[in-house]
Amino acid sequence: MKHTVSLLGLSLLLGACATPSPAPVVSQPQPVSQPPLASSQPAAVVPPVVQPAAPVPSTPTTQARPAAANPRQLLAKALPDYVKPREGWRDDITNAFSALQLSPSAENLCAVIAVIEQESTFQADPVVPGLPRIVWSKIGEKAGGYYIPLGLVKTALLKTSPDGRSYKARIDSLRTEREMNELFEDMAGEAQSLGLPVGMKNPIRTGGPMQVSVEFAEAHVRAWPYPYARRGSIRNEVFTRRGGVYFGTAILLQYPVNYSQMLYRFADFNAGRYASRNAAFQLAVAKLSGSKLTPDGDLLRYQNGAPSRSTSSTQQALASLRGKLQLSDADMLRDLKQEKSFGFVDTPLYRKVMQLADGQGGRVAREALPQIRLQSPKITRKLTTAWFANRVDWRYQQCLQRTR
Repeated sequence: MKHTVSLLGLSLLLGACATPSPAPVVSQPQPVSQPPLASSQPAAVVPPVVQPAAPVPSTPTTQARPAAANPRQLLAKALPDYVKPREGWRDDITNAFSALQLSPSAENLCAVIAVIEQESTFQADPVVPGLPRIVWSKIGEKAGGYYIPLGLVKTALLKTSPDGRSYKARIDSLRTEREMNELFEDMAGEAQSLGLPVGMKNPIRTGGPMQVSVEFAEAHVRAWPYPYARRGSIRNEVFTRRGGVYFGTAILLQYPVNYSQMLYRFADFNAGRYASRNAAFQLAVAKLSGSKLTPDGDLLRYQNGAPSRSTSSTQQALASLRGKLQLSDADMLRDLKQEKSFGFVDTPLYRKVMQLADGQGGRVAREALPQIRLQSPKITRKLTTAWFANRVDWRYQQCLQRTR
């Protein structure tokens, strides 16, 4: 039987090249008068929604140093020696803090530095080793599912792309996510003339020096003004140094928490905002119900950004506690829908669960590292959110030492 490869089918094949990474929740930011308190790549979180943010609370267990009188001087000491161009990175970080109205304390600046160092070692457009192999492997897997020989797919990709090279040549020479993003943008732009679906979406979900979700960035600009003149789409801005630093700083610091260590912000950066708080809540529910719950920080199941009809394991465990909590299923669902906001801690469900758990042997933790296995074509080792958070925290402590 003769096999043919249409470009419509080709879009289905290429759509498997990037692992989906749902975007973190976007809280509508408010000016921060004091530093957010200390507390990538897939994140098990829901798509972005805009919610008002509460003021950053104080905490009795940690005392952040005051903001630097001259953040640029502080950054001169905080940045690792190998960083180049130092002035460029320094300016992009300080501009992000100013635009986001965040306090440039040593703790906050070092938190951003630690994430950049972990995610890209200060490469504005980080190289992904073996990216062509990863892409061809995924295309081959998908082609096999359609009984299409990979050779025929490569023949179809010999068509010339807008930059003058064939799509095949561009895949063969891929080095960075920015290049991969541009490849898919060109294919989407030529969709109608090439026979691709007009609504074809770019499957690249994260990018830039802090590995920020494109979906988060697109939601953030709807809640907070982007400070730079755009060079194309917000998606393209994510892949620049200035845009990557700006949106990465926003997702890391521009939301209120009452964590005792920055460590838990790093976990949230990887797993989704408030995942560390929610993981501790799940541990409290497990303690009260005797259920085996994985503390992954997701209290509900979601579909297309809204709670699905499928009941989560956390909901099932809570259902066994109706009598003790004196809350109906509807009451609990109402409160669980606030799991991606700071206000969840003020709901009757959260207060009653934590109060009951405290009464069984002492105060339970209000924060815990989510237990999530990281999945991505780029990850070849068994890594977890806890590994990520601890690794970033190690870099964070090193940075603080440089500022003293």
